[in-house]
Amino acid sequence: MTTSRTRLFKEFKEVQRECKDSDLNLYPLDTNIFRWTAWLKGPEDTPFSKGRFELAISVPDAYPLVPPTVRFVTKVFHPNVHFKTGEICLDILKNAWSPAWTLQSVCRAVIALMSQAEPDSPLNCDAGNLLRAGDLRGYNSLARMYTLEYAQDSQKK
Repeated sequence: MTTSRTRLFKEFKEVQRECKDSDLNLYPLDTNIFRWTAWLKGPEDTPFSKGRFELAISVPDAYPLVPPTVRFVTKVFHPNVHFKTGEICLDILKNAWSPAWTLQSVCRAVIALMSQAEPDSPLNCDAGNLLRAGDLRGYNSLARMYTLEYAQDSQKK
């Protein structure tokens, strides 16, 4: 646990140095270094652009040997995000985890996933089915609608 705490404080210093006014705002909650919040700016040229998305990150005691649990707090229409729980289907959060990953790099991987959905491993079958059927217009329309409804900057702090 001491190793985890030391690593997380190091990551926090790095984030403070690197993430000023960028597409990512990442910080621990209050006094608990094992609970973090991230705000992601929706990637340009996607139906998520113009949105800000909140992630809740829970770091286990065995970190960095074990991946953090990351979920969307903001509702998002995406094949790799569970509609109700916000769980994210991303290999680095499961079987492809490596201690080389940091919380910041995990957030960047989530941003990349927003740009490049993986419809063959859907947690949201409706979104996955639209993409697998080639209905990009339908998928983009629903994803944009969710972004407008749930992820607009004017509704966030």
